[in-house]
Amino acid sequence: MKVTITGAAGFIGQKLARALLDGRPLIGADGASQAVSQLILADVVAPPPALANDDRVTVVTGDIAEPDFLAAILPADVASVFHMAAVVSAGAEADFDLGMAVNLTATQRMLEILRQHGTGPKLVFASSCAVYGGDMAEILDDRHQVTPQTSYGTQKAIGELLINDYSRKGFLDGRALRFPTVVVRPGKPNKAASTFASSIIREPLQGERAICPVSADTPMWLASPRSVVENVIRAHDRPAADFGPSRALAIPGFSTPVGEMVEALKRVAGNNVAALIDWRPNPEIEKIVYGWPARLDPARARALDMVADETMDAVIQAFIEDDLDPAFR
Repeated sequence: MKVTITGAAGFIGQKLARALLDGRPLIGADGASQAVSQLILADVVAPPPALANDDRVTVVTGDIAEPDFLAAILPADVASVFHMAAVVSAGAEADFDLGMAVNLTATQRMLEILRQHGTGPKLVFASSCAVYGGDMAEILDDRHQVTPQTSYGTQKAIGELLINDYSRKGFLDGRALRFPTVVVRPGKPNKAASTFASSIIREPLQGERAICPVSADTPMWLASPRSVVENVIRAHDRPAADFGPSRALAIPGFSTPVGEMVEALKRVAGNNVAALIDWRPNPEIEKIVYGWPARLDPARARALDMVADETMDAVIQAFIEDDLDPAFR
C-alpha cells in the first residue's frame, strides 16, 4: 500500500509515520488489512533521519501551495492520504493570504488531483474544533452549527464541506477529523494560538520558564498525541458507510481549565517545576481561545470506537515517556 502524509515533519505527522513504519497496518479500499509498503513524507522541511532513512520512505520537500509539489506527492497509485499540513491558527489569522493558500487552495487542489486519478483513494483531513464559534452551547456535538470566528476555522470548515461533497460524488473516500488542542506537543512553540497549552507543561519539565497568556479558569478541550494518532488510524480504517451523510466529526478529548493543567503538572513533577510558569494575560490570544468550544460530546466518534484520554496527569506522563529528553526525566 502506498501512502502519503502531508505535514510529515510536524509532530503528529512524525508519530503517524512512525506507527505505520513500525508495522501498524491500514484497512484498504477493499476492506483488507495491508502493511504500508511505500510512504511519501511531504513537508516544507524533511522529517528526522530516523524516518527519512527508511527504505520504504520517499521524502519530498517543498511548498504545498505549489501545484507541481502536490502532483509529486499524490501519484496515481496512492491508496491513502493523511492531510496534516496547515498554517496554524494564529499564523493564518496574521497572514490571510498564506492561510488561504495553504489551508484552502492547496486542499482543494489536492482533492481535484485525487478526483482526476479516478481510483477513489482514502483521505483523512486534519480539521479543527476552530470550525465552531460564536454563540455556542455549553456542550457541543457534531450537529452544532459551524460558525468559525477565525480565518483558520473558516478555511478548515470549507475543507470539510469540499471533502464531504467529493466523497458524496464517489471521487474519494474522505474523513475530516476535528482535532482538539493537542498536548503535550514536543519541540518548540509554534504560531498556533494554543501553543501555550503545551509550553506550560513542556518547558517547565525541561527546566525552562514558560508564559501562560490566559487565566487559570480558561477551559480547554484537549487530547494527547497518543490518542490523536490512534484515532486518525481508526478513522481511516472505518468503512465509508459508518460516517453517514457527514464525513466531519469531532474526535474524543477531555475538558479541563488551564489551572487544572498546572495542578496536574504539580502532581506529576512537583511544585518547583510548576513554579516556572509566568502568568501574563494576552488579550489577542484570550480572544481566540475563548472563541473555541470548551466541551464537546463526541458521540459519533465513540460509536466508531475511537479512544479518549482519561486524565491530564496521564497525558503529562505520556509526554515524559514518549518525548521528554531523558536528561530531564
